[in-house]
Amino acid sequence: MIQLGIFTAYYPYDLETTAQRIRAHGFNTVQLDLHFKDMDLSAGQITKEKAKKVSDTFRDHDLPISAISGYTNIVHPDAEHRRQNVEYLKEIIRNARNFGSKYVISESGTFNPESEWDHDPHNRTEDAYEQVRDVLAELAQEAYDHGATFLLETYVNNVIGSVRETVRVFNDIRTPGLELLMDPTNYFDQDNIDDQAGVLNEVFDTLGDRVRVAHAKDVKRAGSDKSEKHADIGDDDALASHTFRGVGEIELPAAGLGSLDYDLYLQRLSEQNPNAPLIIEHLDEADIPRAKAFVTEVLKRYTI
Repeated sequence: MIQLGIFTAYYPYDLETTAQRIRAHGFNTVQLDLHFKDMDLSAGQITKEKAKKVSDTFRDHDLPISAISGYTNIVHPDAEHRRQNVEYLKEIIRNARNFGSKYVISESGTFNPESEWDHDPHNRTEDAYEQVRDVLAELAQEAYDHGATFLLETYVNNVIGSVRETVRVFNDIRTPGLELLMDPTNYFDQDNIDDQAGVLNEVFDTLGDRVRVAHAKDVKRAGSDKSEKHADIGDDDALASHTFRGVGEIELPAAGLGSLDYDLYLQRLSEQNPNAPLIIEHLDEADIPRAKAFVTEVLKRYTI
């Protein structure tokens, strides 16, 4: 049965309060964000003792950690910025088991110097692919060496932004240290958003066997506002990766607030990945009960 969870960062509190509130909402797993009011888990500050405290706290509340967020731009065009991003991601990977999960997730990044999510023309070049491939190979090896697995999250505006590009990565990097985070909303752009069945079936037919964790948000056309959109989630210190809601032609709201064919999505996920954790995202704390109820009702129709 698919277990329903949520990103921890949508609860902007100290560690204990975060775990209490997530459990009170009825979730039974989490994707761990290294961001708590009472603990510094920034670059160079992760220790085995801190990781065990985090893991033990969520375990005490019957909330196993299904995956760890490592989101960063792994091909930032500034070389020093890129190095720092990749080194911190490796630090997270090395400590993944201490946090209680073998899975660490990030997207592939963009050469856009102003945004981690907006497109850049260089993203579609062979040079961009080769640079990303080399970094992903490093991350996969780091994961394998430490008993972990790096999960690549495809995103349409990043260097690895399509089914074809994702397949190419898996063909080029053949290691158990690399698998896939499934988020079908990340494959949609203005040209294919009306072909829900075509995109969803292609994603699962082609990549379904690589899925280890899945996400639950939504997708829709952005309307007249083409700017990079961020939500106020009630936390002045919130990371941009948790306030981001889309850019350009595509908006990425909470589950049930867009046009994603959730019945087909969760039918395919249940058939191919019946034990994959499904993690709710792109919302604020006040909207969590609604989004959870929406996803639960769809799951009840298809979970096997």
